[in-house]
Amino acid sequence: MSVGFFQVPIPQNEPVKEYRPGSDERAKLKAALAEASSKTIDIPMYIGGEEVRTDVQKELLAPHNRHQILGYFHEGDQTHVEQAITAALNAKESWASMSWEHRASIFLKAAELLAGPYRYKINAATMLGQSKNAYQAEIDSACELIDFLRFNVHYATEIYSQQPRSSAGVWNRSEYRPLEGFVFALTPFNFTAIAGNLPTAPAMLGNTVVWKPAYQQIYSAQVIMEVLKEAGLPEGVINLIYVDGPLAGEVIFKHPDFAGIHFTGSTGVFQQIWKTIGENIHRFKSYPRIVGETGGKDFVLIHESADPKAAATALVRGAFEYQGQKCSAASRAYIPSTLWDQIREYILADLQAIKMGSVEDFGNFVNAVIDEKAFDKISNYISDAKKDPTVEVIAGGNVDKTNGFFVEPTILLAANPLYITMCEEIFGPVLTVYIYHPDNFEQTIELVDQTSPYALTGAFFAKDRYAIDLVTKKLSNAAGNFYINDKPTGAVVGQQPFGGARGSGTNDKAGSLLNLYRWISARTIKETLVSPTDFRYPFLDS
Repeated sequence: MSVGFFQVPIPQNEPVKEYRPGSDERAKLKAALAEASSKTIDIPMYIGGEEVRTDVQKELLAPHNRHQILGYFHEGDQTHVEQAITAALNAKESWASMSWEHRASIFLKAAELLAGPYRYKINAATMLGQSKNAYQAEIDSACELIDFLRFNVHYATEIYSQQPRSSAGVWNRSEYRPLEGFVFALTPFNFTAIAGNLPTAPAMLGNTVVWKPAYQQIYSAQVIMEVLKEAGLPEGVINLIYVDGPLAGEVIFKHPDFAGIHFTGSTGVFQQIWKTIGENIHRFKSYPRIVGETGGKDFVLIHESADPKAAATALVRGAFEYQGQKCSAASRAYIPSTLWDQIREYILADLQAIKMGSVEDFGNFVNAVIDEKAFDKISNYISDAKKDPTVEVIAGGNVDKTNGFFVEPTILLAANPLYITMCEEIFGPVLTVYIYHPDNFEQTIELVDQTSPYALTGAFFAKDRYAIDLVTKKLSNAAGNFYINDKPTGAVVGQQPFGGARGSGTNDKAGSLLNLYRWISARTIKETLVSPTDFRYPFLDS
């Protein structure tokens, strides 16, 4: 598909609102929170443009107040998966043939709606449903989602403009078609922006989508769908269903028109999906695109030349923002013995100042983990560490699920660099520290590289440029996103394309052209303007 004679505005990253005390934006967000908390909403599925309700209604609870029912969603079954697939396939021809500028305008309008009239509504939904504080919601459900929509339109335009050369008498062109079939978007609880990007990125390129969000994120997912509908997204282009994952997979991964999956979630689930697709490969009309970002066991390596205060701040923010429930969260740190006392002092001072509680109280830096299952898993890691004589609990370690699922920011000091919390993904506010002697720096680099099967994010702190050069090269495969003198979280669309390799996924870099290329199938067209009429070539002349 060509782009025609028009240009898309070069996007700029959406400015982050700070929600300072007394500000107009703070008052508006507080009002949106109050309005959302005052009512219990009914959340249908959206299939083929229709609101679909069932006899099975499940409650959505606020993680920080497990007694607060935010709403009820209508759970579907396999028949609804089949309906969603049919709706996506029925919408495909019209959507794929729509001029690119008209498809693009829908998503640009959605971005404007999120930046304006829906900003506080989507942030409030994310705060209440996923227990994010005001800042974490702002950088996620507002800014990052807006950036995904705007930048993806820009990147798609760049892709469409890439055309081959033509020699004399020939006109060559490339047509960037959507995939043949439907795309399945399986999205996580922890980022509203990811939940919005995974279905919209393929849709932008002319694909139609079946979208299944994590149940814990449905409260904000329905706001995304509301925005897309207001932006003019045609019926059936994105179909939002609430169906148990394995049940959905039973239908989707056997369907001949399954064209690809856009996934963010656990490594185990992704590997099972990949295996299932492989087992069913003979069923599909084409080889499905498999795009996934999974887990991480993200590191912070600190050199003896580092600024201890900067390193401590990065550890606190990187490990404990959004309760450590970021795929990129710092969860293992390697600190030289020469800096440990200073860094420890700075961290403990910060943790004493951190408050934990409800998202409605803007003084709280830490809120609740997502649900009871996550709470129990994290609590077990902490409980086991307390019993292990090789581990010292430096800070935190207390948990309480009486009213909400609260886990204190916890720091473990492990004598064994291969202790379980140095190796396994916890997905909670737990940071494990290993102290190394500066003379063993290069061995510690190897330890960082070999400890975990993941390779999502990592950070290195140093002033010594030779050390920075060495670590950047030695850890080239240890992290898809590598940060020098910064925390390993907070990738910005258009600035740090995000994704990891090894056990962390296919590294298709959300927020860049690389991801969008996975949702197109190119066709090369050669047109000869005046066709030959004689089979003979000049060399045949005697």
